[in-house]
Amino acid sequence: MPTPAAERRAREVQERRDRIVAAARTLAEEQGWEAVTTRRLADAIEYSQPVLYGHFPQGRAQIVTAVALVGFEEIAAALAPASRGEELSDDERVRALVTAYLDFAARNPATYDAMFLLPLVVPFAEDDTPEVMKAGFAAIVDTLQRLERLPAEPETTAEMLWGAMHGLASLHRAGRLSAATDDRVEALVRLFAP
Repeated sequence: MPTPAAERRAREVQERRDRIVAAARTLAEEQGWEAVTTRRLADAIEYSQPVLYGHFPQGRAQIVTAVALVGFEEIAAALAPASRGEELSDDERVRALVTAYLDFAARNPATYDAMFLLPLVVPFAEDDTPEVMKAGFAAIVDTLQRLERLPAEPETTAEMLWGAMHGLASLHRAGRLSAATDDRVEALVRLFAP
């Protein structure tokens, strides 16, 4: 059993790590990932660069991964209500899922980039992928499995829906689509909850 002093030290280490991740995320959301350097992070949290490397020995890539893991946790929480709402019709369920996904991507563009576009130091779509990364996809699968017209292959259908949502989020953010998204959301609803 750890001593109170050891527990306090572990808590302080975790708090410092959380501060680094929060500072990286804030800086990335405000100025883009190019602005996230160990020097700027060290200044933001008022610690030296060696302290950052003590928490994140792989440097920036590990910090990006830590931000992505927080994002995966948040998107899973945002998507979960669509799979849990017992009283929702099929179209309401899919609409809630798509809207939650697109809203998350729009509100957290740098975090979204960390999750899906930047290199991570953890595997993606593998057996040893961290559970937190699997939870958002599981929410998509769960949502589809609650539809009255259950897809023949829920996981493959979930990949297609995820791909469509990711494409819409990415194209909209890149300015390749008009600002109006309601028609696109409704088109997705009709495709996946006819």
